[in-house]
Amino acid sequence: MKWAILVATAVALPLALAGCYTPSSSGAVYTPGQTGREQTVRMGAVESVRQVMIEGTRGEIGTLAGGAVGGIAGSDVGGGKGSGVGTILGAVVGGVAGSAIERGATQKKGVEITVRLDNGELRAIAQEADEEFRPGERVRLVTGGGKTRVTH
Repeated sequence: MKWAILVATAVALPLALAGCYTPSSSGAVYTPGQTGREQTVRMGAVESVRQVMIEGTRGEIGTLAGGAVGGIAGSDVGGGKGSGVGTILGAVVGGVAGSAIERGATQKKGVEITVRLDNGELRAIAQEADEEFRPGERVRLVTGGGKTRVTH
């Protein structure tokens, strides 16, 4: 029973914490620091759209949570010195598993949108796939704070 609780915690904790993740590559999500700032807008037409995958975060949350749960689980292995070795091995394995779970849970579908600007320049922007774009559509490239977003 104790193992089942530990395994459930190891899986659920990183997934729950991943729910707090706010995508910064989305065309529709702004951080509080991005609001109220002037941005440059350029117009153009979509040349092509390609599906991409946006890599998940590689933070410490999954590693730490997995390591803690793995260490607790590993401490039940053996007795005396075996318990210490089990704790260390459990923490390492749990940390690796927690990190992988966090990356998988925060991975997003994205698009790479190639836009021909009205001045003839060609630009490609990758962002979260939260809007649908088609070749030939008129779009806006909104640039501010070092980031560019494609919007309708």
